[in-house]
Amino acid sequence: MVCAFPEHVELQPLPHWQPVGENLTLHCQVKGGRPRAHLSVMLLRGEELLTQQPAVGEPAEVMTTVLAGRDDHGTDFFCRTELNLQSQGLGLFQNSSVPRQLRTFVLPKVHPRLTAPRIMEVGTQWLVNCTLDGLFPASEAQVLLALEDQRLEPTVEYSKDSLWATAWVKVTPEEKGIQHLTCAVILGNQTQWTQEKVTIYSFPAPNLTLSESEVPEGTMVSVECKAHAGAVVTLSGASAGTPAPSAQFMLNASAEDNERTFLCSAALEVAGKVLHKNKTQTLLVLYGPRLDERDCPGNWTWEEDSQQTLKCQAWGNPVPKLDCHRKVDGALLPIGDLRRVMRNMSGTYICKATSRLGVVKREVVVNVIHLQNNIVTTVIILVAVLVISSIVGIAAYLYNRQRKIREYKLQKAQAAAAMKLNTPP
Repeated sequence: MVCAFPEHVELQPLPHWQPVGENLTLHCQVKGGRPRAHLSVMLLRGEELLTQQPAVGEPAEVMTTVLAGRDDHGTDFFCRTELNLQSQGLGLFQNSSVPRQLRTFVLPKVHPRLTAPRIMEVGTQWLVNCTLDGLFPASEAQVLLALEDQRLEPTVEYSKDSLWATAWVKVTPEEKGIQHLTCAVILGNQTQWTQEKVTIYSFPAPNLTLSESEVPEGTMVSVECKAHAGAVVTLSGASAGTPAPSAQFMLNASAEDNERTFLCSAALEVAGKVLHKNKTQTLLVLYGPRLDERDCPGNWTWEEDSQQTLKCQAWGNPVPKLDCHRKVDGALLPIGDLRRVMRNMSGTYICKATSRLGVVKREVVVNVIHLQNNIVTTVIILVAVLVISSIVGIAAYLYNRQRKIREYKLQKAQAAAAMKLNTPP
């Protein structure tokens, strides 16, 4: 008997990726080997025997079909020959092919979820994210994120069967208009993708200008607001009218306008949404010092030893210096400080506000009520109350006495009259 081992045992290449749930056909080719009647071919999944068939033909080809599952991912498949010469007392001889590893996958038939702003402003950057669930193996999936031709650099996080990809979109002026944002998830030999429209717009803040930002009182100031192309503006202080790309008005600056803030608001409609941008400017009006009754009362009356604060406010721009001195001796009256009221604080003071634009004066009288005066006043009031009470009591006594006398005389008269009536003629 002529015996020979197979010259060639090979498992045909497997698909690069095999979808889970689809049939996989395995092919094994064997060349040589004698006697053929004692030669068989096996196909194995790991150590699991899938099929064993006799080697027929030259070369012999054996195949079988299996349903690919998740558990097959990373599993080695191979074929093995057996030359069984045990009946001739020579033993059992095996020869195996090089193993081939199978990669299975699941890519769901759904589109990835793409989350991104529908409008983006030139010069800004936005975070977009793309997610997909039901993947296997999720860590093998690749993500492509792109804004038209601008390929983004996503950071991808994986869980058991999901992925989450995030990336920053930097918007440039060249991309102004409607662009397409795409997210594609690639796994195995399949791709699922989603695409959204994004409107790229340019919306600079409006220009708000004052002819002068710091002026003396009584100066005419021009206030003007202008928007960029496509936007309309409204300007605080200007008369209401039809929205237009610009608005302006003239102002006769007064002290009341000092530190007045003007607001220019621009509005632009983008993809059905109205956007707003604002610009503000502050006007400074120079005017001389002012002291009036509302902010610096001319008369103060305090009780001795009480805690009081002299509130005297001078207005002006630049802010004036304020001090108050007593007329008779020039003593300084502290302004704005919480102080204990002393008897010697009484008097008439001259409060003077001074700036480079002028001087204004106001007379302030401080009255201090002495504690001794309060006691005397209280004693006088008590004595008066006692005197009045005594007078009222005496008057009430005299009134009651006279009333009783009148009643007595009336009773006697009534008794005499009754006696006369009862006396016979």
